[in-house]
Amino acid sequence: MPFYQRLRLRLFASQFVVALVGVAIMMLATRVVILSSGPRVLRPLLVALVENPALLPQTEQALIIAFRNAVILSVAIAAVGAISAGLLSSYLLWQILIVPLRQVADSSYRIAQGRYAERVVVPVSSGATIAQLVINFNQMAAALEKVEEQRVALLANISHELRTPLTGLRGYLEGLVDGLFPSNEETFGWMLAEVDRLTRLVNDIHDLSRVESGRSGPALQVLDVRGITRQIWAQFKPQAEEQQLGLDLDLPEEALLVRADPDQTIQVLINLVDNALRYTPAGGRVRLAVARAGPQAHIQVSDTGEGIPAAALPYLFERFYRVDQSRSRQSGGTGIGLTISRHLARGMAGDLVAASPGRGQGSTFTFSLPLAG
Repeated sequence: MPFYQRLRLRLFASQFVVALVGVAIMMLATRVVILSSGPRVLRPLLVALVENPALLPQTEQALIIAFRNAVILSVAIAAVGAISAGLLSSYLLWQILIVPLRQVADSSYRIAQGRYAERVVVPVSSGATIAQLVINFNQMAAALEKVEEQRVALLANISHELRTPLTGLRGYLEGLVDGLFPSNEETFGWMLAEVDRLTRLVNDIHDLSRVESGRSGPALQVLDVRGITRQIWAQFKPQAEEQQLGLDLDLPEEALLVRADPDQTIQVLINLVDNALRYTPAGGRVRLAVARAGPQAHIQVSDTGEGIPAAALPYLFERFYRVDQSRSRQSGGTGIGLTISRHLARGMAGDLVAASPGRGQGSTFTFSLPLAG
């Protein structure tokens, strides 16, 4: 930032200019008053003193009065000049500082009232400091507006997701009351499935609330990522065989130590492998691979399933986002698992990203964790 745009230097310079103007006007006024009034006042006094030396006391007194009047007049002129300079400086400071700050204050009040679209015009003449303040304020307002939009969308999504299983349960109960459904194991199985959907949704919302609020901070420790990956592979192997899917495992020969929370790491991998199995048709394959990538370890879960359109990739980790709404609900997904997984990954100083060539060409999720040491 150029030195002349710094706020503190502008404030100092404005006050210095006021003082300098006052001193300069006083010196100039004193010179002008003395030079203009001196001969007119002194000449008669000196002539009278030369003609009558006995008038020396009176002449001395008259000179003192003339000098005092000249000084008073000079100070008065200097005061008027300094006041004028001060008023001009205050006006400029008002325009440069107070006006944009008042706009920020007024806008912040309106934002507090719920008008999140409020913005302040960036002042060009106020210098880089005030301009940066306004830019930061506008960025904060935009972030608040986005959070409010997400809150409204979240409430709408939650109410929609809860309404679906509740409507199903109500239908089954009314059918039982009216005698449309038999009171047998199959009917109660349907009802239990709807209760399970509600339970998964409530649990996922609870987990999402914890990770977004930071209440579930990771308990980091050094662990071999190969062991956790092998554990997940063994856990899902029977399910993959039941769905007629191949579940491959590719691990490095040497230990790959990372600093991570073992429970959160397992939760992320369970979400990823479960999704891969859910969206891969019979005859397809799912692969877990672990590899070193610079200062990180990458755990990749790839599949030959439905794939993800390029337009959907930027929104894949948003709450309740589904590439295929009907397909996801039929498969039991809540639309929050990937959101939670990315939060957990980033909470451990890692990340979670997705890639896919497109529809019907499978997808790859890369879960990265920092290497230990």
